[in-house]
Amino acid sequence: MADRWALAPAEEGGVDVAPLGPDGLPAGPVRREADPAEAVRSRPGVTRWVWRSTAEVYPRLLATGVRVERGYDIEAAETLLLGHEGRYGEPRSAAAALARLRGGPVPPDPPQRQAEPGAQSPLFEPRGTVLPLPDLLAVYAEQQRRTDATAHPGRMRLLTAAESAGMLVAAEMNRAGLPWRADVHRAVLHDLLGERYAGGGEPRRLAELADEVSAAFGRRVRPDLPADVVRAFAQAGVKVSSTRRWEIESVDHPAVEPLLAYKKLYRIWVAHGWSWLQDWVRDGRFRPEFLAGGTVTGRWVTNGGGALQIPKVIRRAAVADPGWRLVVADADQMEPRVLAAISRDPGLMEVAGRETDLYQSVSDRAFSGDRAQAKLAVLGAVYGQTSGDGLKNLAALRRRFPKAVAYVDEAARAGEEGRLVRTWLGRTCPPAPRATDDAAQEAGIPLAEEEQAADARPWVPGYASADARARGRFARNFVVQGSAADWALLLLAALRRTLSGMAAELVFFQHDEVIVHCPEEEAATVVEAIRQAADLAGRLTFGETPVRFPFTAAVVECYADAK
Repeated sequence: MADRWALAPAEEGGVDVAPLGPDGLPAGPVRREADPAEAVRSRPGVTRWVWRSTAEVYPRLLATGVRVERGYDIEAAETLLLGHEGRYGEPRSAAAALARLRGGPVPPDPPQRQAEPGAQSPLFEPRGTVLPLPDLLAVYAEQQRRTDATAHPGRMRLLTAAESAGMLVAAEMNRAGLPWRADVHRAVLHDLLGERYAGGGEPRRLAELADEVSAAFGRRVRPDLPADVVRAFAQAGVKVSSTRRWEIESVDHPAVEPLLAYKKLYRIWVAHGWSWLQDWVRDGRFRPEFLAGGTVTGRWVTNGGGALQIPKVIRRAAVADPGWRLVVADADQMEPRVLAAISRDPGLMEVAGRETDLYQSVSDRAFSGDRAQAKLAVLGAVYGQTSGDGLKNLAALRRRFPKAVAYVDEAARAGEEGRLVRTWLGRTCPPAPRATDDAAQEAGIPLAEEEQAADARPWVPGYASADARARGRFARNFVVQGSAADWALLLLAALRRTLSGMAAELVFFQHDEVIVHCPEEEAATVVEAIRQAADLAGRLTFGETPVRFPFTAAVVECYADAK
């Protein structure tokens, strides 16, 4: 049996399946099968399923107890390939890719489906245009050709495989859910906010704080309305431009303390209060919808539920099942370690090869043991803080780690000039907007006839909404954050493979943090599996380097106890 098969929902019902050859084309007849789950279950030797969209197919397989080893998500790959070709933002659907392949009009992408708490879709409900399997495989074969045409085809193949693996992980995490105690959550809300009033108004503690704010100003003020608060401060002789914490916490006025307390509790009430609990927690699990690769850097987002911004106090409700534990693992100082791997700076790689405090090691080399200065310098290099003390720190860093600083400097320069910037594996930062003819001429740039095409217009620094320096800072950060996201995908793929024979399950992921829910007796094995997955992901992503990616892992009953 072929180890790769393609699957596509059929418009009339059921699915079409076919074995694939090395060229990505059918190596046997296309077969119509009525039961999608049985079509997959009856082919246990298949190691990779090729389909249009993991989000379309896999949740419905999981609902029937069917799990696949590997998948290839055609639409996720199309997004990566379009970005690599400098065409980020063009329609990414399989239908659009087919239209481009055949020279026809390209349809727009369907709007993203909004998350509906508790909603369950029918098995294989089509999302967008249903493509016959032969058409889908024509797109797949063309993607293989385009991948081979990239500057580093091996890296791009690894990236598309990793992105597809991330889609599988996201679907499985959505199915599993994060263990959540609704009774604990309600108790936390009562402790923080007090009783709920009838009619959905502000709970008692917020109402009390609002009264304190108004009393401090000597008139009725709505603390949930920033403009009202700014006016109240102005009438009190205090000039502020916003109600952001950093701006008002140094203001000497009796309204500041209750206002800051109100803002903190208000965010909890609105973002993770009783309505959130009703919408997103069911059957003892918090069930957001994780979207792998939801940002241009490859970092994940959630379609509802605010899973990536859960306040620590609310995490008290994330409690493992009886006899189970949460293994909460954080990557240690991931950004500078990634910078060491992608820049190949010998000094920084040597420092990042130690499973010790990287910032302290950098400080010993370049900042006379001042860890705080070393951390500011490293993060300033990554995030573009290059003025004031940041400029001085960067100069010291450049003397000790010249290749690392030069790497992000070049990324920033490319970003300012409107060039494409890529992660180590090939994920691409979108190009800046091109100048219109008039804008280019106003900038003193002559346009030859062959330059009139949109893709040939020169970059105009500061043009329209694209500020060149801002884009340079973004590109500087992109090569590090994006490469870190690529590494994290391979970490998840390796960890998922290890956990497949265990009761443990991945239940949460954000940027550099992974949570596994497992029986207590599996916890030590899970901790070791995370360590090994991190090492393997480092080798797969960046090749053989001295750089190590250690994790700090906590085995806890409650998520809030991990930090």
